[in-house]
Amino acid sequence: MDIDEREALLKARNYIVAKSNQIVQKSRYDFSMAEQRMIAYICSKIKPIEVIDKAKGVPFQLDYEFRIIDYCRICGIEDNGRVYEECKSLLKGLRDKSMWLTLEDGSETVVGWLDRVTTNKRSGIAKIRIDDRLAPYLFDLKSKFLSYGLKNILNMKSQYSIRLYELLKSYHDMRISQTTKNQMQKISWTIELDELKKKLMVENVKTYDNFAGFKRRVLEVSQKEINELTDISIYFEPVTKGRKTEKVKFIIIMKSPMERYIANNKNDELLGVDFD
Repeated sequence: MDIDEREALLKARNYIVAKSNQIVQKSRYDFSMAEQRMIAYICSKIKPIEVIDKAKGVPFQLDYEFRIIDYCRICGIEDNGRVYEECKSLLKGLRDKSMWLTLEDGSETVVGWLDRVTTNKRSGIAKIRIDDRLAPYLFDLKSKFLSYGLKNILNMKSQYSIRLYELLKSYHDMRISQTTKNQMQKISWTIELDELKKKLMVENVKTYDNFAGFKRRVLEVSQKEINELTDISIYFEPVTKGRKTEKVKFIIIMKSPMERYIANNKNDELLGVDFD
């Protein structure tokens, strides 16, 4: 890999992932960590419509392509000789999967991320088309949206870490924009325990019926990864009634520049910055 390719890959790790708050806060899905990482990667590639296409009446740029080897290098995925087949399977899974999205009138609708996928083993290129029903939640986001650097989630190991990071970052940024310009202000967000489990699609997992198990295997694992790897720090405490935990209160704080620098270096260390 030459210097220009290396710099392009390092730059791509800092591309911005942007989604509307509605799709972050009002959706329910059970995507694996790898699937969520792929979604974030696809979102980081979204770009405004070209002037010539806009003149032709094309509303959104829904079609994208990427080299599978670039995806792996950007995300720190080791080339084990099976990355083409694994990426192909991953994209098929996203094409086949759907999620629940709550609309403004309170009804829920099923939407998918990808409308179609084409891969070519000879060229190593994957071509994807984003489902056009998601366009309002991904394009021309003038306000009320979540944005973060792709690198923040690339080293996470738990699917719940990515989901909670996006949720908490979304609520933090929304509250900051409504109340103050002080990014360092502590923001609190309290949610019913049952609703939180529903958002994470674990409401029917027996292991998490007991709050202690949910806390240990979901909340504490996610807190550790978010605090170590991202641009925010989070803390949580149970809100109880008698001996029963009914709600969870989160405290979300934007890290200082030095703390973000340390997290960024940690991500670079885990991802690796030197390619053969």
